[in-house]
Amino acid sequence: MKKIGFVDYYISEWHANNYPEWINEANKAMGEDFVIAYAWAEKDVSPVDGRTTDEWCKAFGVEKCATIEELCEKSDYILVLAPSDPDTHLRLAEKVLKYGKNTYIDKTFAPDYATAKKIFDLGEKYGTKFFSTSALRYADELKAHDGAKWVSVYGGGGNMEEYIIHQTEMVVKIMGTGAKRVRVDDKFNTDRIRVEYGDGRFAEMFFAQGLGFSVTSGKESGECVHTDVVSPYFNNLIADILKFYVTGEQPFDGNQTLEVMKIREAVIKAKLSGEWAEI
Repeated sequence: MKKIGFVDYYISEWHANNYPEWINEANKAMGEDFVIAYAWAEKDVSPVDGRTTDEWCKAFGVEKCATIEELCEKSDYILVLAPSDPDTHLRLAEKVLKYGKNTYIDKTFAPDYATAKKIFDLGEKYGTKFFSTSALRYADELKAHDGAKWVSVYGGGGNMEEYIIHQTEMVVKIMGTGAKRVRVDDKFNTDRIRVEYGDGRFAEMFFAQGLGFSVTSGKESGECVHTDVVSPYFNNLIADILKFYVTGEQPFDGNQTLEVMKIREAVIKAKLSGEWAEI
């Protein structure tokens, strides 16, 4: 039995509440035997639903650890959650990564590029393998946009600062690294974000609450492709996390995660200034 430890800011939140079921489904599909064995949360009571760590652990059949150190010692693999609180990830990573166990760190990876780089430096210091991503990287539909020279990505969520991570992850998955600057136009409760690469390529991201995920792209030949994102991207992500735990092979270049953080940071800056923000 392969034992995973959940580390969270507060444990009863959407990701922690859904990942156990998806891990069980992945176990069946992959012939694996992963189990959420341990949990530790910095805050005992969830502001989402008022559930305590003890109540969450009882509901999911998980052992509560008294300290993050206890969890790291007992677990075979570690999953750092706190998806809505990326400002906690550095201090959590400082405690987790020194144990050298394959680790997944949930989106949003970090509040800014400088913090993201510090986490990567910790991984290098301790020789610990980890990765982080938005689940939207794992949308099957993105394969149809390989080789795009421009891309427009649409999506929504509770607020742009948190949920733009999804569109950004899709853009970097399709376009790779090398973005140079961004600009945000905010009109009619919609953010239109332009990302320029300096070589003629560009990306646009449209964010509005309630907007579903979709992607349109064009190739040098003039061919255009449009796809609505309807594939089970979270299930795909969970399967890749479990594969990573076993093999220790990061599924993509960590420089793409750093690129996502650079773009997101520039988007937030550009929205405040109303001007182009350099990356």
